[in-house]
Amino acid sequence: MHAAAVIVFVLLFIFITVLGFVASRWRKGNLSHLDEWGLGGRRFGTFVTWFLLGGDLYTAYTFIAVPALMYGSGALGFYAVPYTIVVYPLAFLFMPRLWSVAKKHGYVTASDFVQGRYQSRLLALAIAVTGILATLPYIALQLVGMKAVLAAMGLAGDWPLIIAFIILALYTYTSGLRAPAMIAFVKDILIYVVILVAAIVIPMKLGGFSHIFHAAAAALATHKPKGAVVISPKLFLPYATLAFGSAVALFLYPHAVTGTLSASSRVAVKRNMAFLPIYSFMLGVLALLGYMALAAGIHTKVTSNAVPLLFLKEFPSWFAGVGFAAIAIGALVPAAIMSIAASNLFTRNIYKEFFVRQATPEHEARVAKIFSLLVKLGALYFVIGIPTQYAINLQLLGGIWILQTVPAIVLGLYTRWFNRYALFIGWAVGMIYGTGMAVENQFKSSIYTVHLGHLAIASYAGLTAGIVNLILSVVLTLIMKAVGVKSGTDMTDPTDYELELTTLQN
Repeated sequence: MHAAAVIVFVLLFIFITVLGFVASRWRKGNLSHLDEWGLGGRRFGTFVTWFLLGGDLYTAYTFIAVPALMYGSGALGFYAVPYTIVVYPLAFLFMPRLWSVAKKHGYVTASDFVQGRYQSRLLALAIAVTGILATLPYIALQLVGMKAVLAAMGLAGDWPLIIAFIILALYTYTSGLRAPAMIAFVKDILIYVVILVAAIVIPMKLGGFSHIFHAAAAALATHKPKGAVVISPKLFLPYATLAFGSAVALFLYPHAVTGTLSASSRVAVKRNMAFLPIYSFMLGVLALLGYMALAAGIHTKVTSNAVPLLFLKEFPSWFAGVGFAAIAIGALVPAAIMSIAASNLFTRNIYKEFFVRQATPEHEARVAKIFSLLVKLGALYFVIGIPTQYAINLQLLGGIWILQTVPAIVLGLYTRWFNRYALFIGWAVGMIYGTGMAVENQFKSSIYTVHLGHLAIASYAGLTAGIVNLILSVVLTLIMKAVGVKSGTDMTDPTDYELELTTLQN
């Protein structure tokens, strides 16, 4: 056990635990209402939302997995950097519109919008179930990141992880979205400090970046399969589609929607889409930790251990504890938001819609709090009861599944043209086809090769399934319009999209 690292880690963990409980008194609101508990009362300004979304989107597994992929495969893992650059211009186009409609009609989830737009309980249910299924393994992977740093410090067994998640469950239950919003300040500051120090100190100790790249290239050449510091031409299309498909999917995850809808204004959402790329610079430096681990001679069959082992080797034990605390807190913030987002979906779009239609706001909040506990227990089971590789495999499915919600949500913000039945059939086929590609790949990769005669096209499975989904939705909508099948009554109106602009002018 690395005593100094453990002491620093525990002290910082106690500090954020206190913040988690104190957060219930921050920006006071009635936490017995779902809008206050699950969305922070929609009162977070630009500054708070920036930290919240940063803590939400840049997770513990990001800080472990991106360098781990660079460590194991080389430059292909760098797709995460252009992906997080492309995502914000895309989100700038549709997230402010979603915020305005949600604010006008009191929507808490993306499924609420789908229900209002298409008047289809079945389609809204499909979107809600997709979000919950995609979120569970995502929460589990936060635990994988936490488990890696706990093991590196010598805290063996499952009990440290269980204690951490009991604490997370308690302050999330008590404080709702306010807890991760407040803790995100500490998390992001710690992460920036650790990355800045790592980017300066480790290259100095390893002989500079030139030596790091040469040593990484030599090490990757010995891997099976071989890796490289520059991707080969045959990987150009998989790399590009993986980056683009991931960018399209990111803000459709329930936790990203929840973080965005908690903003106080449409302008705050737009400002965040402009400022959040700052995190992408940090991610670029972070990705290079994988090459630094190779250059430092770190040898491990479990690539997720590469960064913790690098920290222990190159940093004093106490500063390694700071780094481990940053990663662990980076697990708790998104895990809390994800569990809240899944609870919002279950409560609003499954429980209230199909079981207790007259549920009061207090009733909704109670159900959401209880379901958030169940979600955390499910994620904990993924890590403790199921081998880690299966949780990772399910996460591959998460991205594929979330992309199948694009036509109903994103396109629904801009047009009333699509037929609700066509969208549901397109979603179902996309889900089945995407899942089938992942199964055929034995969950080893999200890149799938489609054979069109003599032409073989390798690309991101989620994007391929999404294109099939979209084409089918368009074709079926045309057919249904031709035969006179009604699409459903739209509850929204064009002025929804300009709500915030009107408010500002007044």
